[in-house]
Amino acid sequence: MTAHAGGSTARLKVALVATAGVAVLELVGGIRAGSLALVSDAAHVAMDVVALAIALAAAVQAKRPATHRQTYGFARYEILAALANGGLLTAVTVLIAVEAVRRLLHPELPAAGLMAAVAAIGVAVNVTVGIVLARGAHQNLNLRAAVLHVAGDALGGLAVVAGGALIALTRAAWIDPVLSLLVAVIIVVGIAGVIREATGVLLESAPGHAEVPAVRERIGRVTGVVGVHDLHVWTIGSGTHALSAHVVLDDRKLSEASAIMRSIDAAMRDDFEIAHVTVQFECESCDPDTTIVCTQTSMSG
Repeated sequence: MTAHAGGSTARLKVALVATAGVAVLELVGGIRAGSLALVSDAAHVAMDVVALAIALAAAVQAKRPATHRQTYGFARYEILAALANGGLLTAVTVLIAVEAVRRLLHPELPAAGLMAAVAAIGVAVNVTVGIVLARGAHQNLNLRAAVLHVAGDALGGLAVVAGGALIALTRAAWIDPVLSLLVAVIIVVGIAGVIREATGVLLESAPGHAEVPAVRERIGRVTGVVGVHDLHVWTIGSGTHALSAHVVLDDRKLSEASAIMRSIDAAMRDDFEIAHVTVQFECESCDPDTTIVCTQTSMSG
């Protein structure tokens, strides 16, 4: 494991522990203060705890070797965890929304000071964690995603701090359930994105940055390539993409075809971040003694 990889894993561990601490603090504080908004934000933070755990798992699983059965490794464990996370948080969000409506109909004034104080501690922790993660985020996609999660937690916490201050000033009990509904909407938007991405991976959809027409066009620009068919692009796990294709060449020797293979592999890696490239070469007209695979059968007579 490189020093850089070890550093990113260590930062993710720090972020995971600190964010989990914030979730527990806000949950306990929300229950003690009678603040549904704070409990809702705890659920929001919990969603990001799972997201950070998935990012950490991806970093660890990426180093785990493939086996005879799991030939692509274990990267899709994180996809299954993401779907389970989405289902659980959907259920939690529904409960929060139902309770928010009940409190709008029957207002309950929370302990505004405790509510704001607990949320402020959460914001301070999130900002600190964000700074730690940001130091290596420019070199690591996982860390950049983690920074966004933590930033979202900090914004949610600031909203609760502001809500607590308004409740303390106005004694308006409706502010708390309205804030909880706002946080619930944020959770739903996040869940929808997670489920959409995870479902796309399980359906083996082409990733958005490597759509099939663009990939086909790029392979077609490699010198010696005259056609591409049976092209498939899919995602194995976070940041790990694969490609398979039949590539038609003009009449070339095996040594020349190897150079074309290296060019295709480099183009896919550099332009589309596709690390697993499997290509079957074909040729329309060839000398069977000097070429690779010929799809044209010889005709006698």
